[in-house]
Amino acid sequence: TPGPQPEKLWSSSSGKVVVSAIFINAINTLVKLIAWLYTGSHSMFSECIHSLADTVNQVILGIGLYHSIKKPDAVHPYGYRNLKNISSLISGVGIFCFGTGLSVYHGIQGLLHPQEMEYLGWAIAALLGTMVSEGATLIVAIAEVRKSSKAKNMKFWEYVTRGNDPNVNVVLLEDLAAVLGVGIAATCLTISQVTGSPFADAIGSLLVGGILGSVASFIIYSNIEVLVGKSIPLDKKLLISQELENDRMIRSLHDVKATEIGGEVRFKAEVDFDGMEITRAYLLKVDLENLLTEMQNLKKTDDAENFLLMHGERIIDTLGEEVDRIEKKLKTHYPDLRHVDLEAL
Repeated sequence: TPGPQPEKLWSSSSGKVVVSAIFINAINTLVKLIAWLYTGSHSMFSECIHSLADTVNQVILGIGLYHSIKKPDAVHPYGYRNLKNISSLISGVGIFCFGTGLSVYHGIQGLLHPQEMEYLGWAIAALLGTMVSEGATLIVAIAEVRKSSKAKNMKFWEYVTRGNDPNVNVVLLEDLAAVLGVGIAATCLTISQVTGSPFADAIGSLLVGGILGSVASFIIYSNIEVLVGKSIPLDKKLLISQELENDRMIRSLHDVKATEIGGEVRFKAEVDFDGMEITRAYLLKVDLENLLTEMQNLKKTDDAENFLLMHGERIIDTLGEEVDRIEKKLKTHYPDLRHVDLEAL
């Protein structure tokens, strides 16, 4: 099986968003680390951990995205698309354990053991500078989600919550949390500088931890939902079923299941095919005069048996052709419908 093509991956919209986020968050981590070492601020420590967690998690997203474009093979017949959601899930767990845990711990330490801080003006300036870069990646992620949601005729937050593009969604939510976190940290540092009390700075660390925990929880929940598989919206399911039932070859549908897993829709239904229409479709392809002559030449039971076996097999072949036609039509009308399984009753 051919491996992934990096040039194709990184030229994609998701790849560009992830790479830009890795680059900017790595710079922000370095800036915040220097500011924390210079000031000893608890809020700045939380922001440094926040940016470091974002950088590591986005590297994980990049690895998952890289492997998700591998083509299906004998071992993985449905492909590797779910790796995007798996990497996003790992990212969410990392944010929760690493980012939230350390931020809350440092905030509690600041409340229990307050220490005087110096050079807070430099820390505030560093935060405001990183807010600009965090805002830039947030704008890129928002633009990509808007473009993708519009293409799928979905609302902005509906697209995010359904996890259609987990990599872009994680970058969007992480950068949204980053902008909010920087704002909170800068506000708490300003209060500490004005009042001379370190408690506001410690509370800022706790608030940043709370934001990280909320974002991480949403990322974990949404990706678990996608990986487990959930039903597509009822109206879309009904539209697909109605289109099938309107086909003259189908009498009725039973046990219809339409689930979305890893951004792909899988549709399965038991189908009561109209035997007369299938046979009529076969007869349209044969010369009826020759068929009549064959029937008139039947003299023995063996002749009749061979006649029925031959044409019965051809009618079954016609059924297979009709199933292929129906599946192709569905996939054309619904591009995200990747796997269609129609079982004859």
